[in-house]
Amino acid sequence: MSHALLAPSGAARWLACTPSARLEEGLPDRSSDAADEGTAAHALAEHKLRRALKLRSRRPASQYQDDAMEDHTDSYVAFALELLRQAQEASRDAQCFIEQKVDCSRWVPECSGTADFLLIADGTLHLLDLKYGTGVVVAAEANPQLMIYALGALDMFDCLYDIDRVCLTIYQPRRENISTWETPVMNLRDWGEEYLKPRAQTAYKGEGDLCPGEHCQFCKVKVRCRARADMALEAAKRDFALPPVLTDDEVTALLPVVGEIEKWAKAMLEYATAMARDHGKQWPGYKLVAGRSPGRVFTNPPLVEDIAKAAGWTDIYTTPELLSPAQMEKLMKAKVFRELLGDFVVSPPGKPTLVPESDKREPLAGWNAKEDFA
Repeated sequence: MSHALLAPSGAARWLACTPSARLEEGLPDRSSDAADEGTAAHALAEHKLRRALKLRSRRPASQYQDDAMEDHTDSYVAFALELLRQAQEASRDAQCFIEQKVDCSRWVPECSGTADFLLIADGTLHLLDLKYGTGVVVAAEANPQLMIYALGALDMFDCLYDIDRVCLTIYQPRRENISTWETPVMNLRDWGEEYLKPRAQTAYKGEGDLCPGEHCQFCKVKVRCRARADMALEAAKRDFALPPVLTDDEVTALLPVVGEIEKWAKAMLEYATAMARDHGKQWPGYKLVAGRSPGRVFTNPPLVEDIAKAAGWTDIYTTPELLSPAQMEKLMKAKVFRELLGDFVVSPPGKPTLVPESDKREPLAGWNAKEDFA
């Protein structure tokens, strides 16, 4: 699936670092379990909301659906329906739209988006956005993705409704985060004309200065970005000359960039490891070895659950998960555990890890560190 060069979901990045969009162009999208899980949650939430509003919908199927996703999407639907109920009490002609497509190209070239839940009533345009991730707490205040959606929605509905306020809400159930921000339509339009439009034009041309920062987190070129590397390396060596002991002021000056240095170093190691593991890349002086095993796991958790229950064990959960092999062994004692469940326990190998050649561990089979570096 291709995405627009200046997608609203990446607006926080390309608005802050305008050349990044063109630098990412042509690079493949890297899927992840977290992203696929989020897509599944959105599809399930959309289905439930449509059914709650007496609209036709076929329930989606996904390997990511579990009890937790059922509960979280139920809570999202309940929240959306409560917003609708309140809106209908204030305005009899309140209207809501699910997964509403909006055209944002007036401000951002070739840009469009989809609003999860859009509600119009009593002079207010309300956008509700479901965020299923757990990594970053997302705030609604001045959220560029939602602001772009709101501008597109205003273009679509402003001629039909007398809208003077825009309300943006982030619903992030797995972080217990409900964030709402309201702004006058005039302020939103001013932001669109005076800031968004010119920055988007600069980004579309691939112009402007590289500007590393927290927005680099999901950038496809973050590992090989020279500006980000320069920032991390400069920060790492800053003020480490004489005197040998840093002053309190020097430590204070370094603290804001420590997190970015750590993120950059971690991303660099992950990139180098992935290139060696997936593409046979040879990094001189380094080799791939088997990392530390994650520990024992059950090969067939549902069968383990049935066997344990049949033997009279009921307290086998750390809600909502089944106990780990180590926890189950402690509960049952070693002899009983081996007799009942020993055949269903394995210790999977650790993930491939990139280490210096001086490391005593043997390189993984099929990886020859002496091949020519390409």
